[in-house]
Amino acid sequence: MSLEARLEAILRETPSLMTVMETARGLDLPDWLIFSGAIYQRVLNRLTGRDPDYGIKDYDLGYHDASDISYEAEDVVIRRVAAAFEPPLREMVEVRNQARVHLWFEGKFGEPYEPLASTAEALSRFTSATFAVGARLEADGRMTIAAPFGLEDIFALRLRPNPIRQTAGFRRTAEAAKARWPELTILEA
Repeated sequence: MSLEARLEAILRETPSLMTVMETARGLDLPDWLIFSGAIYQRVLNRLTGRDPDYGIKDYDLGYHDASDISYEAEDVVIRRVAAAFEPPLREMVEVRNQARVHLWFEGKFGEPYEPLASTAEALSRFTSATFAVGARLEADGRMTIAAPFGLEDIFALRLRPNPIRQTAGFRRTAEAAKARWPELTILEA
């Protein structure tokens, strides 16, 4: 079985995640993906024998709509998404327009951030290559997986920095992940 097929099986066997993906699919947001911990943590949990929802704090739902990058337009979508979910998922799904991340990123994280052309492109800028994975449930039930650095690291329980965008936050992020999954091997740049 390919790593992509293994990932898809893990995601499909997680009821809470599938509820989020099915609801997101119904919202029909442009170029959407569920990414970050909502995806990679499921694999780490499966490989280390933990509950599928162990460590899950939120569900990052990214979409890309460059037609209006105002906060007001994003806020309309945030409210629409929140209304689609029942608690506790309502409070856990965090939606952000990836077309406007460059407007606030440097002020929040102190690092420059060029505009993104798509939601999948955002994955290529994550702190760790291991975390750079997203998924979308298509209208026909197929699952689209986006993983610009592949899936080998995540299935090998390896955490490594992003090879094309070094960030100051990798060490802190890696230590936090290692505290939750001591089985991880951390590779330095």
